[in-house]
Amino acid sequence: MATLLAGCTVCLYGLGAIALPLAKRLQGFDVKLIGISRDPKASKVAEFGLTCCFSLEERDEAFATTYILVLCMRYTEEMRGMIGARELAKLRGGAYVINVARGGVINGETLYSQLACGHLAGAGLDVFWQEPLPTDDPILTLPNVIATPHVGGVTETSFGMIAKAVAVNIERLRCGQSPLHTAF
Repeated sequence: MATLLAGCTVCLYGLGAIALPLAKRLQGFDVKLIGISRDPKASKVAEFGLTCCFSLEERDEAFATTYILVLCMRYTEEMRGMIGARELAKLRGGAYVINVARGGVINGETLYSQLACGHLAGAGLDVFWQEPLPTDDPILTLPNVIATPHVGGVTETSFGMIAKAVAVNIERLRCGQSPLHTAF
């Protein structure tokens, strides 16, 4: 059975380039939009159209009222598994988890158990704790999981942006400069 988005609390965990267009789209669905950010200042609340914004230290308070948690934060290796048993248990019963950030931020075994036992109503996953995800991963057997193979951001526009960034980096390397957008 489908659930109406209107009136639901949607929490955007991470308020950056992925979250901003998502926030704008969600406003048309009359959701209560909240956010979690390292920098929860008033300008973020206004820019993203949030009801309120929580700091990382206040995330338990945000989770307690969240019906749909959208993980859209940047990823560093220190963040691996940061959404685990404790964090998923803080979400209200029947909540949904959507991960469009990086798979490593969520503990896959814990997510599976929270979905299988019914604490979480469902999950939408475009990224996984291991990529490519093995075809025999138990998460893929659950009827309350929608999984896509890391293609959520693949569009003609994104391919054009990627091609432009590659061309810029080739030129930078040709000129003896360091490439942009490196994770190391």
